[in-house]
Amino acid sequence: DLATALNDRGQIKYFRVEFAAAMEDYTAAIQCQPGFEVPYYNRGLVLYRLGCFDEAMKDFRKVLELNPQFEDAALSLKQAILDKEAKQKRGY
Repeated sequence: DLATALNDRGQIKYFRVEFAAAMEDYTAAIQCQPGFEVPYYNRGLVLYRLGCFDEAMKDFRKVLELNPQFEDAALSLKQAILDKEAKQKRGY
């Protein structure tokens, strides 16, 4: 389906370190199929790598709302919280 194809295309762009383009595809996949948790997770990973911890945590929480058994999202959420706290302690 279209949402899966957009997510998959986003993955290719992610692996090419084309983060902005990957996020566009993940967002399009979400708009196409809002109940599909995988593009939220993938977009969260990009946001995390860019240091946008609040936005990443929002996406990881959405994944867990849609699928509470998504263990990688739970782990990523915990790591984003820890990294945000560490960044705040460093003062930037």
